[in-house]
Amino acid sequence: MPTGVHIRDARKQLFDAAERVLLREGPSALTSRAVTTEAGCAKGVLHRHFADFDGFLAEFVLDRVGLIDGQTAALREAAGTGTVAGNLTAALTALFESVAVAVVGLVGARDELRDRLREAWPAGVPVLTEAAIMIGSYLAAERELGRVAADADVDTLAAMLIGTGHLMFADRTGVPPEAEAVHKMVTAIVTGVARNPLR
Repeated sequence: MPTGVHIRDARKQLFDAAERVLLREGPSALTSRAVTTEAGCAKGVLHRHFADFDGFLAEFVLDRVGLIDGQTAALREAAGTGTVAGNLTAALTALFESVAVAVVGLVGARDELRDRLREAWPAGVPVLTEAAIMIGSYLAAERELGRVAADADVDTLAAMLIGTGHLMFADRTGVPPEAEAVHKMVTAIVTGVARNPLR
């Protein structure tokens, strides 16, 4: 098997294993042994592809942040369809029901990881920052279509939606909020600027 394919597969296998451990047991359970055990491989496999465990975690976080790109494209394509609140509700629910909340907790729990991430991500918290950019981009597209007020501060609205959404979904072990609760929150934030029915 060519080396490039083998490395890519090993990385994906390890990243997927890290995600499963993180979602199931939380940031404190995420160790190199837990990851390799979950992946079903020897511990040396991780160290063959990454200088150390914090380097692995930094690349894992950036890989998971990259998954938001697909969500960003889908949300932008939704501009002009449905309702603004409905589109935002769906996007926020998909984002926060993914590994996003757990990744934020992981970044908050590990100082060395935050230091590593600053090399590639100089400002903000990965995932939350990228998510705010995604929501701001969508709101800007809706503003261009006239479905959001021309004077709406889409970056501030995006930050409010992401921050409030994160608070709603932050309890990893609790029951996630129902769609109606997320829709109510979104509606409260965008009612003043949305130019279309919210339902």
